[in-house]
Amino acid sequence: MAAILAIETSCDETAVAIVKDRKVLSSIVSSQIELHRTYGGVVPELASRQHLEWVNPAIAQAMEEAQLSWAEIDGIAATVTPGLVGALLVGTMAAKSLAMLYKKPFLGVHHLEGHIHATYLDQPSLQPPFLCLLVSGGHTSLIHVRASGDYTTLGQTRDDAAGEAFDKVARLIDLGYPGGPAIDKLAKQGNSQTFKLPEGRISLGKHQGKGQGKAKYHPYDSSFSGLKTAVLRLTEQLKAEGPLPKADLAASFQYTVAKALTKRAIACAKDFNLSTIAVGGGVAANSELRRQLTAAAQSEGLQALFPPLALCTDNAAMIACAACEHFSQGRSSSLQLNVQSRTPLEKVLSLYE
Repeated sequence: MAAILAIETSCDETAVAIVKDRKVLSSIVSSQIELHRTYGGVVPELASRQHLEWVNPAIAQAMEEAQLSWAEIDGIAATVTPGLVGALLVGTMAAKSLAMLYKKPFLGVHHLEGHIHATYLDQPSLQPPFLCLLVSGGHTSLIHVRASGDYTTLGQTRDDAAGEAFDKVARLIDLGYPGGPAIDKLAKQGNSQTFKLPEGRISLGKHQGKGQGKAKYHPYDSSFSGLKTAVLRLTEQLKAEGPLPKADLAASFQYTVAKALTKRAIACAKDFNLSTIAVGGGVAANSELRRQLTAAAQSEGLQALFPPLALCTDNAAMIACAACEHFSQGRSSSLQLNVQSRTPLEKVLSLYE
């Protein structure tokens, strides 16, 4: 039962956590939302500077909260990919410094693998294989989880990620940043059936044979750019008629995104004979997605698992949990490992020696 301290600085949260055997001993998350709100999104340079200011106090606070000494820490981990390079460097250099100072193994963790592992912290008995629906500001993927480090992406977005679509639509109807929580809150006051919006499907082109001339669609990939454009045109039309019905727009948009994600996740799980769907990423906190996917899974005899809200957004506990799994299998990373803005999830084992 290894105790791993992990640092997460891939975007705009400075987070440090200690996890032991899928149990969170401490978790510190310092959010930069207020810093970036003025700009309507994350400013990379500002994020990096804030990480530099906050990372050391967060490490000290995590150690104090866990009531552990450095002798009781078995390894030091950090998110090394994907993310903002400047932000990643802050957390990774801090982790490498600690690893050298206290002579501990260093583990470089893939951020998306962290989101996959968030559910383990709430469901310690969960074991692969299962399907992970990963939905965040930068990613929307359906991932076949076979084992720690063994992943296959079965579906993904072809344009905007789900979280990105939430942010863009929130700006269209003047709800501010971040868009996901704002839309979710306002949607509770609206009618989700007021406006019929396109779910978005990915065409594979024309195919021959029976039904010739009809387009064939990819069953697991997503597209949200058309939905975003539909909301844009609708808001322009409605503004010409009078005050925007913001609550109905928010509810209708949210309902459509949840419906599209639910249909693809259920179809994918059934096609690959996977009885469990674990959801990760910031959009996993969305109440409508939780409602629709839970109900659909139950009706199909499947299980849908959502992490606690605190583990949906970026946090270091999920990074530590992923590192624990690799550590238990004798893996560690080189201190020469570089951060990378992008790395395919299927290449996660390349991060380890």
